[in-house]
Amino acid sequence: CDQFEAAFQAVELWIADRAVLPVENSFGGSIHRNYDLLLRHRLHIVGEVQLPVHHCLLALPGVRKEFLERVISHPQALAQCEHSLTKLGPSVTREAVADTAGAAEFVAPDDLRDTAAIASARAAELYGLQILADGIQDDPNNVTRFVMLAREPIIPRTDRPFKTSIVFAHDKGTSVLFKVLSAFAFRNISLTKIESRPHRSRPIRVVDDESEGTAKHFEYLFYIDFEASMAEVRAQNALAEVQEFTSFLRLLGSYPIDITPWTPSSPRQN
Repeated sequence: CDQFEAAFQAVELWIADRAVLPVENSFGGSIHRNYDLLLRHRLHIVGEVQLPVHHCLLALPGVRKEFLERVISHPQALAQCEHSLTKLGPSVTREAVADTAGAAEFVAPDDLRDTAAIASARAAELYGLQILADGIQDDPNNVTRFVMLAREPIIPRTDRPFKTSIVFAHDKGTSVLFKVLSAFAFRNISLTKIESRPHRSRPIRVVDDESEGTAKHFEYLFYIDFEASMAEVRAQNALAEVQEFTSFLRLLGSYPIDITPWTPSSPRQN
């Protein structure tokens, strides 16, 4: 799919069984578009994977770095390789495109011998490009977290570590956040992620006070990931308490935690 929303729609329309989409990167932060789409669509998170980012500088066979005039890639990939790109010299321009693999595909058929792409080694293999430089990302510990989405949730279990994702809001503002957090702290449930996003359908909350006048505040949705399975009583009780404090609560998924070991030199590539 060429767009994030198209991936959501492909699963909803039975074109695909699963969609795997990025939600956060250790360098660039959260991918806010996909957090918004999680709320807009009715898919369920059924898994996660955390992949080390491994970028390569790709060009047509025979091209040398000193001949380059342009490097193209996804904006995040360009930002993640800032130091390596600077070393190419001030005359080499940078151009953003929709995705890394698309950058490699763009270079190959048009015989662009002055242009390189930042993409994976797999993209070089697919499109017949050579790797001019391997592992050019600035941060060797750069990791992207992806979630797997499906039409139906999986059955939560307790025989392996699980994570649960929820989103909630309250019509009286953000003061409820402390109460929600205490529901997890009281049960010794660790939170791994808290993300706030402006409420798209109701972005502004107006507060009238005779002594203070009228105040306007942003209205927020809160996304939380916590380490517990919905098969556990403590998780069920925590969500029951959270529901008492919130005007809107939705379970996005309860799914196995990615426990695959990795190192910066891992062969797994983004």
